[in-house]
Amino acid sequence: MKLLVNGFETHVATGGKEFEKKLPTVLFLHGSGLDHRSWALQTRWFAYNGFGVLAPDFPGHSLSNGAPCTSIEESGKWLSDFLDAVGVEKAHIVGHSQGFLSALELSKLKPTAVKSLTGVGTAAAIPVNPMLIDTAEHSPTKAADMMLQWGFGHQTQMGVSATPGMQPIAIGRQIMRNNPLATDLQCCADYSAGVGAAQLVTAPSAMILADGDKMTPIKAGLAIAEQLEAKLVVLRDYGHMLPIEAPKQVLVALREFILGVEQYECGEVETLGDESKI
Repeated sequence: MKLLVNGFETHVATGGKEFEKKLPTVLFLHGSGLDHRSWALQTRWFAYNGFGVLAPDFPGHSLSNGAPCTSIEESGKWLSDFLDAVGVEKAHIVGHSQGFLSALELSKLKPTAVKSLTGVGTAAAIPVNPMLIDTAEHSPTKAADMMLQWGFGHQTQMGVSATPGMQPIAIGRQIMRNNPLATDLQCCADYSAGVGAAQLVTAPSAMILADGDKMTPIKAGLAIAEQLEAKLVVLRDYGHMLPIEAPKQVLVALREFILGVEQYECGEVETLGDESKI
């Protein structure tokens, strides 16, 4: 769907079903240089199993207009404005990589809006090699190739795909080379307020990490998981691009956590029961 946020048209994926505010909402936030397509499998499952789904392209990314946010703090404010524009008071927030940093800022600005918080392949801080930022400024395609080389685990590099007939690295390259990757990477490099923001989080939390993540090493993810007292899931032999590289495993972890929060707060929520039905 299309939505005006601060006067600019924003593209929002809704999982293949019309968004319904009366349903519990799950807000999916993409990482640096990516867009709503990162969450293709996860958004579809939640949309068809009793949730309202929102997966926006951040400003200046893919199908969304406007200038890209130039700081994580700015992106957190944009998310607050986005929720106001769509008319959602509270949501389960799921953020991959940079998207999680934005979610931390949203939680600081509008804590009542966060029903639960999940980080995927991320940490409280994401240092970035200045050489990568410089490359992204001068050659986005080359920088995308570098990130994709580092961002996927060994199996994907060897051609293994969770979706037969589709190559995650090729999909990632197509998305990232046309998005403001340098700006996103600089936002991550500049952000140092994650630990402080996490101290203010009161919502139930989860972290989905990978032991082969070369971009946000698991040690940093484990530290924020401990700080948040988060439910922890570690996926073995995967890299940084978990929503694309291990979509089913990420969905299973999200489904278990978010349905658990719903059942605790709101009573029974219908569930499919096992992975074979995804």
